[in-house]
Amino acid sequence: MTDDLVIGGHRFQSRFILGSGKFSLDMTRAVIENGGVQIATLAVRRANSSGEGNVLDHMPEGITLLPNTSGARDAEEALRIARLARELGCGDFVKIEIIRDSKYLFPDNRETIKAIELLSREDFIPMPYMMPDLTAARAMAEAGAAAIMPLGAPIGSNKGILTKDFIKIMVEEIDLPIIVDAGIGKPSQACEAMEIGCAAVMANTAIATAGDVALMARAFRTAIEAGRMAYLARPGRVLDKAEASSPLTGFLE
Repeated sequence: MTDDLVIGGHRFQSRFILGSGKFSLDMTRAVIENGGVQIATLAVRRANSSGEGNVLDHMPEGITLLPNTSGARDAEEALRIARLARELGCGDFVKIEIIRDSKYLFPDNRETIKAIELLSREDFIPMPYMMPDLTAARAMAEAGAAAIMPLGAPIGSNKGILTKDFIKIMVEEIDLPIIVDAGIGKPSQACEAMEIGCAAVMANTAIATAGDVALMARAFRTAIEAGRMAYLARPGRVLDKAEASSPLTGFLE
């Protein structure tokens, strides 16, 4: 049975998306290979540099690039960054990241919806980073989003899925891949996201701040695969009382 992740008509076997922003360039390849990653984000400013500082030179062959619009404060800025990424050879995928809040770094859902509309008109494949909100997610889907990427917790916090109940609602109601982005701190939390039906998980800080980043990438890969299998297997019931694991009636008769 095939169980591919499909985004914008493109198929992927891996459901682990790497946010590469916090990795040194020489570690990027090792993390991607150990994590079985097929999609990796990149900041356009790291691709728009010459010499050894160009992150594109450190991406393994076959990786789908997901440039983000980091630094954009409105839809028009996001569009300009996406156009630059396309000119640099990063392709049509784009992670929309519009942040006007400098304290908590929460994404601006309203400007993000506008950006999706603008990018869709130019045949980009928009994947919006957003505050978990069903109404906003529906508007993003209608505007042309290829996937929805709600935050699990404040970006870079490693606190886990604090917004789990809201994300679960979107999984049940939105007919697009729901990808948890931001806040995942441990492989067990990534597994939890997959168990509730999320299509994929993005991780960055949790791996970048680990003692052994390559080994942590492998741990995330395994956890995401396990969570997906558990979701497909349909977890068993939960009871409020104990139930014997083996029938005992008549055992001593």
